Amino acid sequence: MVSADPTGPLADQLIRLTRRLHRAQRRHLEPLGITPAQARLLRTVAHCDAPPRMTDLAERLDVVPRAITTLVDGLEAHAAVRRVPDVDNRRVTRIELTGTGQELLIRLRQARREAAEELLAPLTREQRSQLSELLTPLDAPHPS
Repeated sequence: MVSADPTGPLADQLIRLTRRLHRAQRRHLEPLGITPAQARLLRTVAHCDAPPRMTDLAERLDVVPRAITTLVDGLEAHAAVRRVPDVDNRRVTRIELTGTGQELLIRLRQARREAAEELLAPLTREQRSQLSELLTPLDAPHPS
């Protein structure tokens, strides 16, 4: 007997788990006073070798430049980032992480770990390791 294709149910499971993880992350981010989108922008700025331009951030996050402006405004209000002029082109603004932003990143990582722990709580350490192995090839970069 041929078994049914598990792709459809598996896709549904992944979507449900992603939603649960996002909800848990929002709950853990709430006390920090930032949104998931602001957290994503903060992580993106932190992973750049040099302060990125606003347009670079819009491209990396696949959003319109106006959305970046709004996110940066919110993070600036928390003193997590600051706008700095580009040394080579005065018309260009770059976004720089502050010391407060670095501290916030540490708290964000902890909030993400706690949210993941909620989701993964039913699994043993060995099961978590197996799940990680199974997900690794799916997480590899692929051409668009």
